[in-house]
Amino acid sequence: MIRLLDLVFSLVGLVLGFPVFLVLLVLGYFDTGSPLFRQERVGRHQKPFTLVKFRTMRPDTASVASHLADASAITSLGHFMRKTKLDELPQLWNVLKGEMSLVGPRPGLFNQEELTAERSRLNVYAARPGITGLAQVTGIDMSTPKLLAETDRKMLDSLTVVAYFKYIVMTVTGSGSGDAAKKS
Repeated sequence: MIRLLDLVFSLVGLVLGFPVFLVLLVLGYFDTGSPLFRQERVGRHQKPFTLVKFRTMRPDTASVASHLADASAITSLGHFMRKTKLDELPQLWNVLKGEMSLVGPRPGLFNQEELTAERSRLNVYAARPGITGLAQVTGIDMSTPKLLAETDRKMLDSLTVVAYFKYIVMTVTGSGSGDAAKKS
């Protein structure tokens, strides 16, 4: 049922959001010269996939987890997109392709070895990674790998259609802080 919801909502979101995508692409081009950000992430069953987002940091920023990135690298447009979560919109393509779900554990980087080990131990990788989930709406980020993995497992164990919609609504209404960049 969750996969069907993912398919419907990602397709509808991509179609209805197309004008917004175009505006953000143009603004992003003027902001950084490279409006889309692609990064290899750890997917379901620990298989790599390429996550797509709108770029919120200067293109020369190191490819590290958000909590390790320097906040001064975030552009003005990037601040706006992060606050409104518009930077996440291109991930609807990842959801449509089946690489992600709207709700699931936020995909980490392969160099986040402690997080990968904790998630592997708790069998979190049996699920598709998500755009949002319990950790994101409660402000738990990737700087606390053990807590994050435990929260992901807790979410997966109790994920229902009602919870799926709850996490989406909480994300859209601004609950949690997500993965914040470190202050410079």
